[in-house]
Amino acid sequence: MNRRFALRRMGAAVSALCLSLGVAAGVQAQEDPVRLGAIYIMSGTPAVYGEFARQGMEIAVDEINEGGGILGRDVEFLLEDSQIKADAAIQAARKLVYQEQVDGLMGLDSSGVATGVVPVVPELQRPFLITHAATPDVTGKLCNRYTYRLSVNISQNTKAAAEIAAETGAKRWTTLGPDYAFGHQSWEFFGDYLQELDSEVELMENTAFPRFGNEDFTPFINNVMDAEPDGVLVSLWGGDLVNFIRQANNLGFFEQDFEVLMTLGGATEVLSALGEQMPEGVWVGTRYWFDAHDNPMNDHLVRTHMERYGAPPSYNAAGAYAGIHAYKAAMEKAGTTDPEAVTDALSGLTFQAPNGELTLREGDHQAVVGPTWGVTSAVSEEYGVRMLDPMRTFDGELVTPDVADTGCNL
Repeated sequence: MNRRFALRRMGAAVSALCLSLGVAAGVQAQEDPVRLGAIYIMSGTPAVYGEFARQGMEIAVDEINEGGGILGRDVEFLLEDSQIKADAAIQAARKLVYQEQVDGLMGLDSSGVATGVVPVVPELQRPFLITHAATPDVTGKLCNRYTYRLSVNISQNTKAAAEIAAETGAKRWTTLGPDYAFGHQSWEFFGDYLQELDSEVELMENTAFPRFGNEDFTPFINNVMDAEPDGVLVSLWGGDLVNFIRQANNLGFFEQDFEVLMTLGGATEVLSALGEQMPEGVWVGTRYWFDAHDNPMNDHLVRTHMERYGAPPSYNAAGAYAGIHAYKAAMEKAGTTDPEAVTDALSGLTFQAPNGELTLREGDHQAVVGPTWGVTSAVSEEYGVRMLDPMRTFDGELVTPDVADTGCNL
């Protein structure tokens, strides 16, 4: 064999090897999973919210992977603890992006945490889909290109609450809510909407804002009862709401001659914890109610959640479940998992969620979605919680403010 022929054969072999390695690398790249980073409360008393989110994501990931994944690739999620602290959530987001190389971010349970995290999101150059935190600011004055929310916000929920409150005829209203953005904004938006509906309504100065995580609500309950209002908006949530209701029962709060509206009293975790202790005949709201939506996706979620976890899905489970499906829809719309392309694809995206078909508005990236409110009735033997009867699911178009009124300037 002459030297020129030998070199030619060696070159061909090297080329073939490189081509083979290139194809193998390409196949491997195609087989790498789509990675989504999630940040929820995973420690302390409110850790149940993170567990519920995990349950929703697990169901969504399993069914998507069984159906062929996203763009032919399996999907997986990585879950980090927000610790209900903005700095911890920011650190978690940076870890997920820079170390774990996730394709997108989702989560956040606290409005206070969300207002700290959202301004940092553009630095990460990843879409961030909020599935729980309700402050209007994140799709309002703090809005940015990368941040979206698929869940009901304070403005949407309190507009529905104001409509119910106006129908009761109660004129003098006060509130009892957590002493941070969620509680104060709930009262502010509720009051504005209610006075638009009834100019004779009085918003009392005697209000109660215990710190989040407070254990003794007795002085606040007594303060509200002593004020003798016609109506009380309660925006406590989670363990705080459970503790409040137990103490309020002991003090005769629900036997007083005033209307009570609990903005998140319809959360299944609250109803499950209280059982018969949840008073009957009280108006309660929730961002998602498992028995309010007649569609195949919701039927599947409720059935699967009952089979796996022995309870109906909470709104946090439904929100996290919807978040995974929203990313699937956006990535398939974009034809890629590239974060910039997916960010663009989320804008104006219409996708199927357990609570119906949702659209993420182009102008502020808020989902056009309405809450469910209902009156607590008998405990269901099947689900183990008080059901809502009567029940009203509000039209998102009617309770979502115009983009021009949100303060968002994208």
